Amino acid sequence: MHIHSSEIRSKYLEFFKTKSHAIIPSAPLVPENDPSVLFNTAGMQPLVPYLLGQPHPMGKRIADVQKCVRTGDIDDVGDDTHLTFFEMLGNWSLGDYFKKESIAWSWEFLTDSKWLGLDPKMISVTVFEGDENAPRDEESADIWKSLGINADRIAYLPAEDNWWAAGPTGPCGPDTEIFYWVGEGEPQGNKGTHSKAWMEIWNNVFMQYNRVDANTLDKLPAPCVDTGMGLERVTVTLNGMKSVYETDAFADVLTAIKDLVGAENYVESSARIVADHLRSATHMISDGVVPKNVDQGYILRRLIRRAIREAYKMGYEKPIVADVAKLFIAKFENVYASVKTGADRILSELGKEEEKFGKSLKDGMREFDKLVKGFEIAFERTGQKITQIAGNKAFTLFDTYGFPVEMTVELAKERGLTVDVEGFEAAFAKHQELSRTAAEGKFKGGLGDQSGETVALHSACHLMLSGLRKVLGAHVAQAGSNITAERLRFDFTHGEKMTPEQISAVEAYVNEAIASGLRVTVSEEAKETAKGRGVIGSFWEKYPDVVKVYKMSGGNGTVYSEELCGGPHVETSAEMGKFKIVKEEASSSGVRRIKAVLEK
Repeated sequence: MHIHSSEIRSKYLEFFKTKSHAIIPSAPLVPENDPSVLFNTAGMQPLVPYLLGQPHPMGKRIADVQKCVRTGDIDDVGDDTHLTFFEMLGNWSLGDYFKKESIAWSWEFLTDSKWLGLDPKMISVTVFEGDENAPRDEESADIWKSLGINADRIAYLPAEDNWWAAGPTGPCGPDTEIFYWVGEGEPQGNKGTHSKAWMEIWNNVFMQYNRVDANTLDKLPAPCVDTGMGLERVTVTLNGMKSVYETDAFADVLTAIKDLVGAENYVESSARIVADHLRSATHMISDGVVPKNVDQGYILRRLIRRAIREAYKMGYEKPIVADVAKLFIAKFENVYASVKTGADRILSELGKEEEKFGKSLKDGMREFDKLVKGFEIAFERTGQKITQIAGNKAFTLFDTYGFPVEMTVELAKERGLTVDVEGFEAAFAKHQELSRTAAEGKFKGGLGDQSGETVALHSACHLMLSGLRKVLGAHVAQAGSNITAERLRFDFTHGEKMTPEQISAVEAYVNEAIASGLRVTVSEEAKETAKGRGVIGSFWEKYPDVVKVYKMSGGNGTVYSEELCGGPHVETSAEMGKFKIVKEEASSSGVRRIKAVLEK
């Protein structure tokens, strides 16, 4: 059989629609309510509040395809299995159906000729074997048997294999994993614990307990089901392929890369890294991430620059990222709305990063080669072999030539060297401290004073941020501010110069709010609650657990701004005047700066 990933994706959602599931869109890659991770790494992550009991607006049965990113195995990308971006198919019962329906529907979707039509003889399953905390999951095993799975295809495994938990306390329960035979000849035995001939394709988690402490499990009043099926993995498995890069997700892209670099220069592992990294970058930028030196932006920058270097290793030193990204935009623009609406921004951000890094890559490589050559000369003169690149040298490659330290580590490894990463981090921290100290006097972030003029401009700043997000998109976030009695200065994440029409639209938004008879109210609530319901906020980490949320509402009932802040603000818009943007300019890479005034 040959089945495309796009067909599996659409069939999956269609199937669960027939089972009365509401189909919900993927959450953005950047978690909206979990600051502990940079990206959503699993399908269940955005749904945790609902699995913990919060009602979902779409009901108790939902299904989705969730965009995910994992970068822990980035050094393994290029082999047959590892990816940084992947899609996770999931269906969820939030206190509705449980094991019987979940298992039966999994079996139906996998084996019914209307859906995937797999041979039942090629499937085996695992269930929880039980321990001192919870009983053996005979219920799941009996359901599988009733569907036609022979007992010798059901493996009972310990908690480390077949028990899911949100953490040391909280919801948890057994799971049943479904495996497909990828070995030679007829299927042998069941999954066991180490057989590579059985490939896991689906996991159904049954959250039926609440762990109170290490020794206490209580039954949940409303058990939930959480399932996950990796789209790329199941596509490889069902097509009998060896590598994810053989599937429709990548095959045509790799062919295009080969055409670009020339068959004589083509290196499969390098091309795979280019394809994987630019697929991830396309989705990251579509969800508002821009290349930076911190947080999600650092991961994005690292992926783009790593892709560019792999192209250089194949002897291709011309622009390549846009050509590859366009192929992925075409694949995903009808799957995820953010890719379609963000296409121009994706290509723009990628192009700017490539131009910036391309200019310094040759010089940086020359500097790196000079460094290694110096080691060889020193060895010839003294007989002492240097095997480690000093931290300050690695920092120079980062600061001057834009090499992420991970790239320097990779380059060093290729030459049989190591890098003093701790020394790099110390040099980086020292640089950050000096930069922060130097900036304190010229860019304070808060209010220059608390005069009436300054407070009015502060309120206008909030309205302007909402206007920027409305006009330019939800990727806009505050990157810094400085307000005096005369003007406001505001830095925000956006990769392009604003057009005169965009500037006028933002001014109109703020002035409409001011003219509406704006009233400002303040409330206190838990920080995580505010964050979870979409309150705009910058620098969340600097605020306490209970925060102030300032809401600016017009006399017409329109909410023009709702934002996390420490204050102070005007009480009504009568104190403000007319808002005008006097300058819009670049501040730094991916960051723009606005200067604006209130005219009385």
